[in-house]
Amino acid sequence: MKAQLLTIPTIKHTPHKDSPELERFLRRPAIDPKAEEVARRVLDDIRQKGDAAVKTYCKQFDGVSLLPGRFRVTREEIMEASAQVDLGFKRTVSEIYSRVARFGKAGMRKDWNIASPKGGVLGEKYTPLERVGAYIPGGTAPLVSTVLMTVALAKVAGVPEIVACTPSDPAGRVNPFLLHALEVAGATEVYRIGGIQAIGAMAFGTGTIRKVLKIVGPGGPYVTAAKKLVYGDVDLDMVAGPSEIAVLADETANPAHVAADLLSQLEHGTGHEKALLVTPYVAMAQKVQAEMERQLATLSRREAIVKAAENGAMFVVVDHLDTGMEVINRFAPEHLEIMTKEPRRWLQKVRNAGAVFVGAWTPESAGDFVAGPSHVLPTGGTAAAFSGLTVDSFRKRISVVAFTRADLIETLPLIETMGRVEGLDSHSRSARIRFEDLSSR
Repeated sequence: MKAQLLTIPTIKHTPHKDSPELERFLRRPAIDPKAEEVARRVLDDIRQKGDAAVKTYCKQFDGVSLLPGRFRVTREEIMEASAQVDLGFKRTVSEIYSRVARFGKAGMRKDWNIASPKGGVLGEKYTPLERVGAYIPGGTAPLVSTVLMTVALAKVAGVPEIVACTPSDPAGRVNPFLLHALEVAGATEVYRIGGIQAIGAMAFGTGTIRKVLKIVGPGGPYVTAAKKLVYGDVDLDMVAGPSEIAVLADETANPAHVAADLLSQLEHGTGHEKALLVTPYVAMAQKVQAEMERQLATLSRREAIVKAAENGAMFVVVDHLDTGMEVINRFAPEHLEIMTKEPRRWLQKVRNAGAVFVGAWTPESAGDFVAGPSHVLPTGGTAAAFSGLTVDSFRKRISVVAFTRADLIETLPLIETMGRVEGLDSHSRSARIRFEDLSSR
């Protein structure tokens, strides 16, 4: 008899009944404490020693010997990489870039203003950041799509300097498909550096890599921990760690489709991925389990999937879809698929998710690769507080206030009252002095 490779717990859940197993699954840490300990040590070293420390950790973690002069990928290497990739891939990258750019431009917030009560102007203006860094994972798989979901948005936002960091192979080579995508997306500097050392180099700056203002992009536990620790030295997008998926399914869902979608997020390879199926039907959970077993045998990344599923997969059988939606909102998944008879009805009940994929014809992979919204999304339950990456993530919002004399006259009593209460005399004077006759002094 064939041994079962996947052991996914199936639990029954009803409201007002505690399930310790479910609670542990839902309350997973956004940051791995062990990874944070390592990241803190490495970052401190990079802050003090710069390029020398980056060189050391490239060797230690990625097995690549690089002198600082080789950190940056040359223009010639990028051109050679573009020459190596096939025409079909080039067309694919161009088409996806167009889709991402179109969505990004449509969602950009515009400068706006309103009239103040006495004829002045109040508003906001948006300006691009001057220099940003994008982390592109490339360890277990070169995430070419992440280039288009990060760098392309920065380009659309008008960022003039876009730095990309991605790990190389032991010989110092960067995947040519990834380099071509970086060229199309608009990266102005590319460094063959990955992991914690890439985050440290971009956050603090070194002799060869100038500091950025913001770091975006997903990564494994160590990259995610490093990003958290450099917040304040730079701005960040969000906690974007190992991939997650939740599926809400009723009896109309196709078990083979559900299984394929769950497997698609378990295959990333960090071992920290999460996959959650919520359904009112025990039979659906059983069929999905069987389908996952069947499909697993045909997949190239079987070992990574089994590893991730051991601690990161769960099926929850609920009494009703309403209960299931409450479970999912508590989970706050990076990706949520709604595979029910009336998916748009349940979409209205979603409170916490990075992105929602509605209906049988919207696999999560469409969001990962082609749909338009960025696939850089909050993980670890942080979708309850954070949103995914957008064009406006690469822009600053600046408030604009242009009072008239009448506006200041009208608000002077308010300013003076607040100055008195807060003990800030000069605040009050800075407004009052504009109406005093200075010539008499």
